[in-house]
Amino acid sequence: MDVFKNIFIDEDSRKPKYIQIVDSVTENISNGHFAMGEKMPSINMLSEEFYLSRDTVEKAYKILKKRKIITAVRGKGYYIAKTNLISKTNILFLVNKLSSYKLQIYNSFNHSIGANSHTDLQIYHCDESVFLNLLEKNKGSYDYYIVMSHFKSEDSKHMSSPESVVKALNEIPKKKLIMLDNLNQQIDGNIIKIYQDYENDIYDSLEEGYTKIAKYKKIVLVYPDKSVYPYPKRIVHGFRKFCVNKSLDFEIIDEIYDDMILKKGDLFITIVEDDLVNLINLIRDNEFIIGEDIGVLSYNDTPLKELLGISVVSTDFKKMGGTAASMILNKKKGEIKNPFYFLDRQSM
Repeated sequence: MDVFKNIFIDEDSRKPKYIQIVDSVTENISNGHFAMGEKMPSINMLSEEFYLSRDTVEKAYKILKKRKIITAVRGKGYYIAKTNLISKTNILFLVNKLSSYKLQIYNSFNHSIGANSHTDLQIYHCDESVFLNLLEKNKGSYDYYIVMSHFKSEDSKHMSSPESVVKALNEIPKKKLIMLDNLNQQIDGNIIKIYQDYENDIYDSLEEGYTKIAKYKKIVLVYPDKSVYPYPKRIVHGFRKFCVNKSLDFEIIDEIYDDMILKKGDLFITIVEDDLVNLINLIRDNEFIIGEDIGVLSYNDTPLKELLGISVVSTDFKKMGGTAASMILNKKKGEIKNPFYFLDRQSM
C-alpha cells in the first residue's frame, strides 16, 4: 500500500510509537503526501508492517479520529477526513468550574490564539477523580494543556492540588503545560504560569480603596468556609492582615443569613454570587440605601456587577486569557502575575 512509504517509525526515539504514528500522518497531510478521502491502512495492516502491537496503532488512530484527521467508515476502513486541520494547534482547557469570569478567560484566550488552533473546554468541578480521568483520557492527544488548579478536600476546603494531581501534571511535557489562575509551586520545570497572588492581591486592592473603606464603621468579609467550589483561604489571610494593619473593626462570616442584623456604616465584601444577591435583597428589605447606608464590595468582576454598579476587587480575566495565548504564540515560558485592581462604583 503506497501510504506505508510515507509513515516513518524511529525505533531509537524515546517518543511513544503511537505518537510517532500521529505525528507522521499529520506531517504527511501537511506536506500534501496524503489526499482528502485517501484510504488509510487498517489497524492490523499497520501493526504488521511496522511490527507494532495492535493496541499501539489503535491508540494512534483514536487520537487521529478525535482530532477529526481521519474518519472510520463502517465495513470499509479509515480515510483521510481533512487536509486543512494539520496546521492547527490543539489545546485542552481544564477549568474547575463554569462561571462568567472563567468564561471571560476562555473566550479571551480563544480570541487571542487565533483561528489556527482548536480548543476543547472541559470542566472538572474541583473534583480530583474527574480531573485525573480527563487527563488520562486525553493523554498525548493535545499540543497544550491549560489547567486552572482548584480542588476541594473531603471536608470541602480549598486545595491547590492533591498529590495525585501534582504527579499527573508533572508527567505532562513541560513545553505543553500552562498553569492559569492559581500558582502551584509543586509543578516542576520552566513552564507558562499566569497567576493570581490571592493574599497580596486582596491586601493591595483594599489598600487602593482605603480612602473609601476607612469611612465605614465595620468591614464584614463573607467567606464561604465550605463550598461546592471553594475559594483559596489566602483571601481571608490578606483581608485579615489589611484590617489589622489599618486598625479597622472587622468580622468574617460564612454566609449572608436571612435574619442577619444590618447596621448603618457596615461594609460587606462578598465572594460568591448567592451571598451578593441575598445581601442586596436584605439591604432593600431593611430600607437601607446601597452605597450610602451600607457599602457593598464584591470579589471578581462580571458584566452584571458592572451593570448594577457594584464595586469590586478583581483580577483582569481577559488579560489572563490573552497573556496565555500570547506566550504560546511567541513560545515564551515563565511566571507572570496577572493584574488585580480595586474598581470603585456606586455601591460604596
